Order: sequence, then structure tokens, then C-alpha cells
Amino acid sequence: MIAEIEHHGRKFRVDLARPVDLSLPLQAGEGRLRAWYVDPVRMEPVVAGDRTYAVSAGAPLNFRTVVVNPHGHGTHTESVGHLDAAVTPVGGMLDRYFFTAEVISLRPEQRRAPDGRTDLLITLEQLRHTLDERPREALVLRTLPNASGKEARDWCGSNPPYLQSTATAWLRSIGVKHLLVDLPSVDREEDGGVLAAHHAFWDFPATVDTARTITELIHVPDSVPDGRYLLELQVAHWINDAAPSRPVLYALLP
Repeated sequence: MIAEIEHHGRKFRVDLARPVDLSLPLQAGEGRLRAWYVDPVRMEPVVAGDRTYAVSAGAPLNFRTVVVNPHGHGTHTESVGHLDAAVTPVGGMLDRYFFTAEVISLRPEQRRAPDGRTDLLITLEQLRHTLDERPREALVLRTLPNASGKEARDWCGSNPPYLQSTATAWLRSIGVKHLLVDLPSVDREEDGGVLAAHHAFWDFPATVDTARTITELIHVPDSVPDGRYLLELQVAHWINDAAPSRPVLYALLP
């Protein structure tokens, strides 16, 4: 289905029949995706007295309680409330859900960290070399190599790649409102709580920016070429600093 939309005074043709889901599935049990040393997702039938609410146990329906940590268990979107003592819920923050977006692929560069470890970073220079300063509302970052098996990857203790704070500050300066990455965080796994890239993107605590979001733990399939898209960003309506989300790309047509 081809639709024509007008966005900020420009008209686009969009192929709505071929959505590309960037979210990773949320699954219970051991051996599933996780970060930050959280326990596995639990999806357990409610037990009331001698009745277990599972069809397999003879109940007329399945009625499960789900225990999940949005930061550690899958694709999620964060607000500035991730840093702020005040409640800034991401679930009710967006007043629209479609944004112009650009997908880029970058191979993190090796850098020696002060603690002697070799880090992998997405740098300011890489971004400036790849992007011009033309406004785009959302940036989708695919890191290379785009390894398979991300649905079950255990990121804990692996010192994943991350973004320089100067890189996220520059993205803010060119008008990026929504930053999406296929990493567990835009910041280093162990940084003593500095969270420099988060602070730079939201310019916190100088401002409390409720217009910008960071989405982490996405997956961009290899079949998706770099370029411009329409992004649909749907976020669970949780009153929390982060919530499970389902970002979806649609191709823009000539």
C-alpha cells in the first residue's frame, strides 16, 4: 500500500505494505537477550488457591504475570527521566509517532580507555564524515559487524561499543530528536555512573529536555540499506523513565 504524506511542508510517498520491525522479541527464560546483569524475564501463570491459570493446567485461559526490566531485557525507549530525580515518563511523552529518519552503518573504532581496556567507540569524526547537518528527526545507528544472534545475546560484562559524548552532543546540535542504537547503551558499560553520552544528548542537567528520546537494543536487518526512511516509534504507555518500544521503518519512494 503506497501512501502520500506531507511532513513539515514536504511530500513523501511511503510503502506502508513493507514495514521493517527494529524491535527484538521479549522472551522468558534463560539464554535470552539481557544486559546489566538483570534476572531473566519471567512470564508465569497466576496461581490462586488450587487453580493455576494456564490452559496446559486445565484452566479455560492463560493468565500470566510478566516480570521485566525495560533497560535490560529488550528494545526500549528512554526519556530524560533516566537521569532526573523527577518522574518524566516516556510513555506519555510523544505527541506524534512518525518521524523522518536516516539509517547509517558504522564500524566502532578501537580506543584505549583510562582503565587500560580497549574500548570500541562511535566517534564524532565518524558521524560528521557520514552525515551532513541537514535536519533529520531520527537517527538509526547500525553497528558493524551486524552479527546474528542478537535476540539471545548476553551483553553483561562484555564492554559493548558506545558513543562518544561529543558525538551525541553534535547529534543534538543538528536537530536529532530520536536516537536509536543497536547497543545496550549509548554509554560505556562501566563508567562510574558518569553517563556522559546520555547527558550530552539531553543537555542535562542544564535543561530537562522532554522532546528527545534514546532507544536502545534495536536490530537493523542486513536487508535494510542505509538511507532515508519514515520511522514509526510506538512506546508502551508506562509511567517510567523507560518502556518497551517497537520502532518500525517504512521505505520512502521516489
